[in-house]
Amino acid sequence: MLRVSKLTDYASVILTHIAHYPNGLHTASDLTSATGVALPTVSKVLKLLTKNNILISHRGSKGGYTLAKEPSQTNIAEIITAIEGPISMTECSTLTGVCEQESSCEVKGNWHLINRAVYTAIEAVSLADMVTPVRQQAVSVNMPIVSKTSDLKVES
Repeated sequence: MLRVSKLTDYASVILTHIAHYPNGLHTASDLTSATGVALPTVSKVLKLLTKNNILISHRGSKGGYTLAKEPSQTNIAEIITAIEGPISMTECSTLTGVCEQESSCEVKGNWHLINRAVYTAIEAVSLADMVTPVRQQAVSVNMPIVSKTSDLKVES
């Protein structure tokens, strides 16, 4: 089954809350109260998101966290990558030399195509989109699919 981790799910909840109130500074304890996510988990998520330039940490007694970019400029693919690393349907989708069958694999190209389609769909959804309840928004995704056809010979 294809599924993002619980930590990524929590990151989307936390970031959606911050995006809903983009002008304020958000502390870990405030985010715990607002989202119901446990403080140690919020702290871990904030650290990863800051390290990956999704959030900016403001230190001091009146410190907190703010978005590094406008909500419309941060997409879900960036958030998933910040928490989990590169989005990859199979090991060979993003890495080479990790599979014994790589040199003779007949489906590697197809997996690259699938990986790109999934990434394109996730990349099309912004943090601003996440703030709007799904019943009120329409998201359109253009996913060009390149098809490979071989020359077919028809004999009569």
